[in-house]
Amino acid sequence: MNPLLIILGPTASGKTRLAVAVAAAIDAEIISADSRQVFRGMDIGTGKDLKEYTLNGVAVPHHLINIRGAGEQYNVNAFKDDFYQAYASIRGQQKPAVLCGGTGMYIHSILQNHQYTAIPVNTELRDQLQGHDLSELRRILTTYPPELTAQADLSSAKRLVRAIEIADFLQKNDFTEELHPRIDPLVIGLTGEVESRRERILKRLNERFDEGLIQEVETLLQQGIPAEVLTFYGMEYKFVTAYLQNELSLADLKEKLYIAIRQFAKRQMTFFRKMEKDGVMINWLDSDLPAEVLRESVLKLYMQKYGQ
Repeated sequence: MNPLLIILGPTASGKTRLAVAVAAAIDAEIISADSRQVFRGMDIGTGKDLKEYTLNGVAVPHHLINIRGAGEQYNVNAFKDDFYQAYASIRGQQKPAVLCGGTGMYIHSILQNHQYTAIPVNTELRDQLQGHDLSELRRILTTYPPELTAQADLSSAKRLVRAIEIADFLQKNDFTEELHPRIDPLVIGLTGEVESRRERILKRLNERFDEGLIQEVETLLQQGIPAEVLTFYGMEYKFVTAYLQNELSLADLKEKLYIAIRQFAKRQMTFFRKMEKDGVMINWLDSDLPAEVLRESVLKLYMQKYGQ
């Protein structure tokens, strides 16, 4: 058995705090599932909250944070490689592992263990497929051998394009599937009332400005990271860069960023619901509950599943 406790939820839901409390209780180590916290020097904008990994003066070990330089690229396939290395290391110490984060695609890649994430993007093919509607994309997909399209997701144009891309690659190239341990997961999701989520987002955003969010982005620009690269890293870096380039006032920056983070949290929840439709069982808990109640609820579910 390869047990894995997963704690997911939208931004500002208290995932890290809960993961640390539970990890401390079961002597576990945490693996981060966040697509931006891998980058060094991008602390405030990505919400690393590294101080939360210490509980009652004891540091809870964590992995996949600060493992890449700012400005580098990182993707789901790199995450999978890094995850399985970290997981093997933790399990090799006879310790439990807790996967915690809000990047649904990363978490889903472990649960589904899709081997095709390593297949590269074909920009030329994507350009050819651009503009085709769902019915036409589905027709194109049927021109490939069924064994190459058996796992295709037909629900959206984006997923159909990726399915065609994969089938096209497999038809022209040899592909060796990487063998990874089959994970036996317990998935905990944090959610709550929309209004309380908005309040937490606003409070956290104001704290980030007080902690030096603008100065952090300014430092990254001074280090030579191009503005367009920073913009690629998401909302905080996009809007603060625009502010530093005098494209936004401070008031506009705060308002636009607050709205963007709210929209991002909504997209995260949409992805998690999609995971459920794909067969992932998520045990939802109310993020507005007291921290101790949440911790005990997770520990109870953990004991029921793994008996540890």
